[in-house]
Amino acid sequence: MTITTRTLSRTTAAAAVLAGLTFIAVQIGHPHLDVTSVDTTEWVIRNTAKMAFAALALTGITGMYLRQVKEMGVLGFVSYVLLSTGYLLIVSTAFVAGYVLPSLAETDPDYVNGVLAVAGGGTASSDIGLMQYALAAEGITYLAGGLLFGVALFRARVLSRWGAALLAAGALFTVSLSVLPENFYRLLAYPNALALIVLGYSLWRASERPGSRDESADGPSESRHRLTVS
Repeated sequence: MTITTRTLSRTTAAAAVLAGLTFIAVQIGHPHLDVTSVDTTEWVIRNTAKMAFAALALTGITGMYLRQVKEMGVLGFVSYVLLSTGYLLIVSTAFVAGYVLPSLAETDPDYVNGVLAVAGGGTASSDIGLMQYALAAEGITYLAGGLLFGVALFRARVLSRWGAALLAAGALFTVSLSVLPENFYRLLAYPNALALIVLGYSLWRASERPGSRDESADGPSESRHRLTVS
């Protein structure tokens, strides 16, 4: 099997689409964030899925960025670093939520409720240590990165512009999390999820355009040389 630029581009495009679908699945019927819902199999499955979402999304935005490095410029680089950091932090905090908090649900429920409160946009009633900073950093990088990456994609004019606008808008919507009830603010995840699906599909289509064709390991110049010699 030959690994080509088109193959890699399509792989990252598929990852973006899967990330969006996974993010939607995680939000459907999500239990209330409290200590009683932590020690369940469903909780572990949802947070495992959230980790998969973040990993797939990171793969997807990497493909989007590499497809248009020059067009996105400095803003694209800065926003990619921010958004990548946000997704890496999501993987980390989702791991703690899914695999560490259940073991503390009975012995330290105040800590668990504190982490869940901050994760839901509220304030912890007890000291939660470094998780306070990790969750804050996750929110800032995910918000700023999503907004700026969407703007950079929109300006580059390579992938779907309305998908890029939706990604930026989804980041802005997140600002309202702290003033909305939990059951409602989960709906704000859908713009981000839909943006990933649209941009992933657009990246797949972009890999079929002229200039994105497969090239052999020898490169196009050597192939032309062989034709000339023969």
